[in-house]
Amino acid sequence: MGKDILQNWEKRSKEHRKQYQQFLKRADKNKVLKALPALHEEAFEHVDCLTCANCCKNYSPRFKTPDVKRISKYLGMKESVFIDTYLRVDEDGDFVVKSSPCPFLAADNTCNIYDERPSDCARFPYTDEDVLIKRQSLTLKNSEFCPITYYVLEKLIQ
Repeated sequence: MGKDILQNWEKRSKEHRKQYQQFLKRADKNKVLKALPALHEEAFEHVDCLTCANCCKNYSPRFKTPDVKRISKYLGMKESVFIDTYLRVDEDGDFVVKSSPCPFLAADNTCNIYDERPSDCARFPYTDEDVLIKRQSLTLKNSEFCPITYYVLEKLIQ
């Protein structure tokens, strides 16, 4: 059943957007939060992020101050040089990567700074935490490019 859900997921995620939106608005938060850990695990059993990497190819995480400090130290760069080399400030005032795909994405879709990656990357796609309900517009956006988010939402609306 799991793999079947993922057939034509990009097209179906767009078709189901209104359903997801209505579900997220009306959802019993406690019930959803209770279901998320198992659905998150199940989704990762069916989706290999290394075959996709849409998040790294098309979007940027926020690089918060602790991320900048940790990653620049890991790369042996001064923080200011790291920022000048890789980051820009977006419309929300957050540091994000200057270009897509992410400069740390390798040709095989692995991350060159995986163990030191930004906390946004480590937490993505937020399918095991309350962000799924609290930030509904983000969840809806993620459902259209992340098969894990799509999978979890499909399971929730069933």
